[in-house]
Amino acid sequence: MTRQPDCTLSDDLMRMIAEQGLDVLPELIRIMLNAAMQAERQQYLRAAPYERTTERQGYANGYKPKTVTTRVGDITFALPQVRDGSFYPSALERGLRSERALTLALAEMYVQGVSTRKVAAITEQLCGVQLDSMHVSRAAQQLDEQLTKWRERRLSKTRYLYLDARYEKVRIDGQVRDAAVLLAMGVLEDGKRALLGVSVAVSEQEVHWRQFLQSLVERGLSGVELVISDAHTGLVAARKAVFGGLPWQRCQFHLQQNAQAFVPRQEMKREVAVAIRAIFNAPSRTAAETLLAQTVQQYAKSASKLAAWLETAIPEGLTVLAFPASHQQRLRTTNGLERLNQEIRRRTRVVGVFPNEASCLRLVTALAMETSDEWEAGKVYLSTTP
Repeated sequence: MTRQPDCTLSDDLMRMIAEQGLDVLPELIRIMLNAAMQAERQQYLRAAPYERTTERQGYANGYKPKTVTTRVGDITFALPQVRDGSFYPSALERGLRSERALTLALAEMYVQGVSTRKVAAITEQLCGVQLDSMHVSRAAQQLDEQLTKWRERRLSKTRYLYLDARYEKVRIDGQVRDAAVLLAMGVLEDGKRALLGVSVAVSEQEVHWRQFLQSLVERGLSGVELVISDAHTGLVAARKAVFGGLPWQRCQFHLQQNAQAFVPRQEMKREVAVAIRAIFNAPSRTAAETLLAQTVQQYAKSASKLAAWLETAIPEGLTVLAFPASHQQRLRTTNGLERLNQEIRRRTRVVGVFPNEASCLRLVTALAMETSDEWEAGKVYLSTTP
């Protein structure tokens, strides 16, 4: 924990500015931004330090050093903390790693001659320098060292494992291909979430998934009681190969969507959705299976394909009923990864087509690191107490 930051410019500092000019700029930035962040925390808490007031929203918890690379060098700021970890000052730009990764993706497009005027304008604004392959390569190497270390870090015991995938456009050998972005999220023993790993590759899905899951195990993943995922092509086989002995919860949200493909008439879709929700919301596995049997029988003649699908697919979404009732709501789906996927989509939309797999992996990893840091400092996701 660092000392409380200075809140005003001292006479000595003003004299330094007059004597040294821009050489003292890093110190000026440090003091000014520390003061701005401290004022922002005070406004957030609705109370000054040591002030007694009924409007207080929380309590300060000292300062945490944070070193940021700027155009005038590395500057270490005093980041104000709040006890519950819910505060982050907007005065300090958030997402530095992911912004660097995004800049590099655009820069790679630029130096490879596939940039548009829009990309050139963005890279000039973000980088502030004329780009060449040496600049881009050096910056990518420095950032990749941090990101690789995070992807290869040792994992701790994980109670619940969530898996999901999405796709990004990547240019390979002059062709635009679909690269699978694999994500693994875990709920740890303390009840908090963590992003366990990411992987990007243009390859056969089952092979990619199997290699990804095996890498989690090799990094120390253990203690898993339940795997939650959709029935992605390739994932099912890979999951059985690596985690074959573990219970599997198929995402109920995706099951609801999948069911609509088997409904023969538009006017039936709402009633089918209601019937499936009733099964999922049943208080016990026995009650859910009773409702499922009734639903299958109801549609056996009017929608035989739907009935057959319900009978085989819906039980895959009922595994959660064997777990603590207080956990079931968040174990039903993979929606816990949706925020990260939305953020990935927002950032990758700027790039459009990544110049290579490494560029895509760099940005996705940076976003995953930042999200995982937020989760670690945030609230408990699933309570570990009865």
